[in-house]
Amino acid sequence: MSHTTSLEAQAAASGFLRLAGHPVRWQLLGELARSDRQVRELAALVGQRQSLTSYHLGQLRAAGLVTMRRSSADGRDTYCSLNLAAYRDRLAESGAALHAGLRLVPAGLTPPADGLGETPSRPPAQLPAQSPVRVLFLCTGNSARSQMAEATLQRLGGSRIDAASAGSHPKDLHPNAVRVMLERGLDISGARSKHLGEFAGQRFDYVITLCDRVREVCPDFPGAPAMVHWSIPDPAAEAAEATSQDSYASFVRTADELNTRILFLLYAIEYSQRTSERS
Repeated sequence: MSHTTSLEAQAAASGFLRLAGHPVRWQLLGELARSDRQVRELAALVGQRQSLTSYHLGQLRAAGLVTMRRSSADGRDTYCSLNLAAYRDRLAESGAALHAGLRLVPAGLTPPADGLGETPSRPPAQLPAQSPVRVLFLCTGNSARSQMAEATLQRLGGSRIDAASAGSHPKDLHPNAVRVMLERGLDISGARSKHLGEFAGQRFDYVITLCDRVREVCPDFPGAPAMVHWSIPDPAAEAAEATSQDSYASFVRTADELNTRILFLLYAIEYSQRTSERS
């Protein structure tokens, strides 16, 4: 690396650390690391005026760390999401700009802990003698997003995960959801769409809503599960207004986003399990 390039890298790293290290922005990043949130929710959580919260979110958005989109439930609301992959990469670059030995985060997302040498499409190493972590994915129709998420998590998580999915208004599985998952080696053609009422009274460790509408009608589940929201556009809705090829592309984007989010979820699950083992 030339001296000029090194200075540029150090300047970029310094700028990133100043951006992320601001107390309010750090709080916002922490909240968004746990769940997608509306702007007004974030303002309440960080104890700031909504105008100031929006300003800081704008700074994070300009840096590519946060994305914002209108709610599909109420267009007056905006949901914010943390781009974990981008944040991971910027953090890795910042460490390396100071010293090569400080590249603490891998350049590519790999299975956590014992999964050294495995590819991102394979599950992390199994932890011994633990009950499966139960995860329920919810969306409106249980015809695309939640079915794709269930299949992806079950494959990546292996026997330590018990994944399920349901919808508030179930409808037939979308053929493009079947196609995109089959191209990833998963056949969900036999999956059945289910109403979320089928799981009423069951205990889950995580309940993850994938659309803004179902988040607003999500029932309470026993055992105080972690309630997480991933504001992901409905690929079927996008498909209804697109050409055949563009229609399929929306399902590809959804599958890719779910895969990334689920891999980060598995990191969180493994960390939580290993922490509880030590306590």
